[in-house]
Amino acid sequence: MKRIILFLAIVLLGSAFSSCVILSPKKYKALLARQDSLNNGWSESQLSGGNLEKTVAKLKRDTADLNGRLNELQGKYDAMSGNYSKLKSNSSTAISKLSDDLKKREQRLKEVEDVLRKRDEASNKLKEKLQEALLGFTKSGLTVEMKNGKVYVSLTDKLLFPSGSIIIDEKGKQALSQLAKVLKEQPEIIIAVEGHTDSQKINNLGQIKDNWDLSVLRSTSVVRFLTETEKVPGIRLTATGKGEFQPLEANTTPDGRSKNRRIEIVLSPKLDELYNLIKQ
Repeated sequence: MKRIILFLAIVLLGSAFSSCVILSPKKYKALLARQDSLNNGWSESQLSGGNLEKTVAKLKRDTADLNGRLNELQGKYDAMSGNYSKLKSNSSTAISKLSDDLKKREQRLKEVEDVLRKRDEASNKLKEKLQEALLGFTKSGLTVEMKNGKVYVSLTDKLLFPSGSIIIDEKGKQALSQLAKVLKEQPEIIIAVEGHTDSQKINNLGQIKDNWDLSVLRSTSVVRFLTETEKVPGIRLTATGKGEFQPLEANTTPDGRSKNRRIEIVLSPKLDELYNLIKQ
């Protein structure tokens, strides 16, 4: 660039000498001023060029920095995208498994409900048969009802035993015989015989010391009659004594105490199918 300026200056001087051998002072000063102006322009150009180089260098550094940050952000984005894809895949798997588990639970619930429905239907049919078979004893204190899927046949002590006795009288045997006919037709029914008393203390009954003894011995008397006389399989029966601790009514009146002195025969359908479902 400097050479070009000098060349132009020489050309201008040459032109001046060619047109006029001797330059006037005025023209000479004008040429000098022109040369100074060109030199200043060159210096400014050099300064401006230096600034531009610095600017370019700074822009390169900024660009490199931005590229680094961009690469870093791209890496983070790729990592997040990978994690999101993995999370989405895991979520889909978890949702699918949860859905399958829910379907299985719904199926098991339906199966349990079906078993309970069958149990209630069987219990209702049994109750109807017993009510029909024992209809002649209802006035003597016999009741048949269903609670919680079980059939309860309740016989007051007046129907089965003489006062203070554990030996079943004839009328009681007739009622138990009718009951046994129905039970033998229902081999899937489990039979629990429960003895109950009032809260009055036992006096002068020989081997019977208290209400526990009385309730247990009356219960076993009924079980023996059903198994030994009526041939109901003993494996289906259990005998328990509840004493005075599960009264139907308060023991403060003769009528209440009479209702509390009773034998309850609890009949339950076998629920093996239900138990197997629950264990799964």
